Amino acid sequence: MDRKVTIDLGDANPKQSLFYRSRTLYTAYGGAKGGGKTHAVRVKALGGALRWAGIKILIVRRAYPELRQNHIDPMLKLVPSELATWNGTTNALYFVNGSTIKFGNFQSGAGERVYQGQEYDWIFIDEATQFTEGEFRYLGACLRGVSSAPKRFYLTCNPGGVGHAWVKRLFIDRRFERGENPDDYSFIFASVEDNLPLLRSSPSYISMLESLPDNLMRAYRYGDWDALSGAYFSEFSAERHVIAPISLPRGWTRYRAFDYGLDMLACLWVAVEPNGRSYVYRELKVAGLVVSEAARLMRDMTGETIAITYAPPDMWSRQKDTGRTMAELFAQGGIPIARASSSRVHGHMQIKEALRDMDDGQPALLFFGDCKCTASDLAAIQSDARNPNDCATMPHDATHLVDALRYYCSSRGAAMGASAAVPIAASDSDGGDFGGAGAARWDLGTFLL
Repeated sequence: MDRKVTIDLGDANPKQSLFYRSRTLYTAYGGAKGGGKTHAVRVKALGGALRWAGIKILIVRRAYPELRQNHIDPMLKLVPSELATWNGTTNALYFVNGSTIKFGNFQSGAGERVYQGQEYDWIFIDEATQFTEGEFRYLGACLRGVSSAPKRFYLTCNPGGVGHAWVKRLFIDRRFERGENPDDYSFIFASVEDNLPLLRSSPSYISMLESLPDNLMRAYRYGDWDALSGAYFSEFSAERHVIAPISLPRGWTRYRAFDYGLDMLACLWVAVEPNGRSYVYRELKVAGLVVSEAARLMRDMTGETIAITYAPPDMWSRQKDTGRTMAELFAQGGIPIARASSSRVHGHMQIKEALRDMDDGQPALLFFGDCKCTASDLAAIQSDARNPNDCATMPHDATHLVDALRYYCSSRGAAMGASAAVPIAASDSDGGDFGGAGAARWDLGTFLL
């Protein structure tokens, strides 16, 4: 005789019930902290695995320790071994009906490589405001397959974080852009009062939330999305600062600025017109390159004459094993560099200044539409809740191109908006626009400081 298997899922509060019954393509659940979001994800995923035989489900969090603590360990206690088998190598539960629940983290700079080509019927992002919109859209591209199960994307979220702006736009303000169907998006607001089990087990939880600084209290206690709605670069507007690519005159001075580490090479190319307005016309963002590879890629992407390449000060730190600096290695690879300021607050303030209008009513800093990552990161980065003069540093993936822009603006801050271009020798032809085969010539004594 078959043994009957039972699972105790507990009682769903009214907001969790709405989440379980939602049938839109994208469903976001959250608001205040303590609303029972994480438990709802586990129950919804388990219900889907049992309801749809052969369904493929992905549950994602930013960091693995939180993924383990909030999802993997509780799910292993919840699901009887008669129903599913756990594989610690693949971080997945395999159900007897052919369904799969995969648990994954999304590391900054590496997540896209990990999930490239994968297919899922349901995807859950827990704490979606820790993700950039680009990462959300990338995971959304994995929502496909031949299974008969409906394709769904579920998100949980609280105000704040690098993803605050896009989550608020889509699910709170419902300001949709071309190609986005309003009928695909729904939001279920939950407060701590909706989570009676939490209040019974932790009666002081509300008092703890109410003791936070005012803006955090409003966001975390009441789920107020306007309390933390201030993007750090509030001056930035895609409508005003992002333009269609134009032909760049040969006489305009060109610069590069980059941030480098094995986790990410982020490089920007900037052209400056005679009146001092800067145009970011090319971007590069790629992970896993050693210095020689990074230098080669930057060189291969540059056909024009570059006056100066600005780099972070840590490029001049000597390596313990070789005694050489990365600045020397970049120069050896054909990319001599100049030291930029390391001051975060000063550099970010210089970006904010550059985003303001010049005397002609147009911004002093413009971005070609091709530089989508730079524009997205600028719009996404939030103010640091502990230091309003600075911006948040997490997730780290969203800071690399902004750091490169910071090095450029801090190095040329005094000249932004003024006619201070470095002249290019008449014999240095860059072929016009931003192509051409003219080779850059460098004065190592000037730039390799």
